[in-house]
Amino acid sequence: MEGAPMYHVGNPLLQQWVRIPFPPHLFVYDLVRLQGNRYFNDNGLVTKMEKGIAVGYTVVWTLASGGVSKELTFLIYSSETGLWITKKVSCRRSLIWSRLAHSVPLNGILHWLATIDNSSLDANYVVAYDFYNGGGDVCPIIPFPDIQQFQETRRFKRTLTTSAGFVVYCNIYSDNNGGERAIRVWRLVSTNENLNSWQLSWKVNTKGDVDYFPVVMHPINFDVIYLWSWNKNALVLFNLRTQKYSLRREAKKSKSMDGCILTFSNCKEYMDLIYPSFVNSMLHGSHYLFFSQYVLPRWLNPLPRLSS
Repeated sequence: MEGAPMYHVGNPLLQQWVRIPFPPHLFVYDLVRLQGNRYFNDNGLVTKMEKGIAVGYTVVWTLASGGVSKELTFLIYSSETGLWITKKVSCRRSLIWSRLAHSVPLNGILHWLATIDNSSLDANYVVAYDFYNGGGDVCPIIPFPDIQQFQETRRFKRTLTTSAGFVVYCNIYSDNNGGERAIRVWRLVSTNENLNSWQLSWKVNTKGDVDYFPVVMHPINFDVIYLWSWNKNALVLFNLRTQKYSLRREAKKSKSMDGCILTFSNCKEYMDLIYPSFVNSMLHGSHYLFFSQYVLPRWLNPLPRLSS
């Protein structure tokens, strides 16, 4: 409610909701004032999983010290303690925090898009922080894999998705003048030798009469990508391994190649609206596109309670 905010964490399958208390040093008017700050975000949530069951969750509020800065302040609420703590971290260089309102959670880590300078209206770095495995006082920043090599052929601005337990970046590239395009898909991986590096997982050349742009990867099946075709006004399901695709239009409920039942509406109007902002061009300004493929958890356990 406007002027009287409340926060809850919920399990939508069980219709179970737990109210989250305010940080003890904040009053309602402090929170309302914070919500008016464009560099404040109050919807961060990460979970602690064990054997497929959520055994804990952490609520994260994030505040940047300014539009361009190295410092972030986290207000962190733990379901295990029922307490709030404040943590200040810094990045290795100053970043533009115009996309702080959206974060991508995965495996206890929050990811944000950031920009290093005003020469590009597109995001060129990913900022990540691990809230369960000792993130420390420094926030890693990870450059996108196509900043230099594919900069001139990249067709769309950058955003993130997730699939099969990985943060994923995908885009379309005009690799030659013959009308051929390449879909490239990278996964963000960590090894003992190299933390937070991009691994090119798919490069598939396509050619045809379907004009499309990437929406999200399939949340579970890493072989499948969802695209939107603006000239066919349809959702495209493309299997990167078999290179087969199918079109799904609105108001037609049917089983698709990935085994899911698809039904959607009003996509055409929305996609027509955002398409100009998504094209890789300085003319249309920056974008704030985060397509969320929300999947109900596959566990029926109640929400974690405070540790006794």
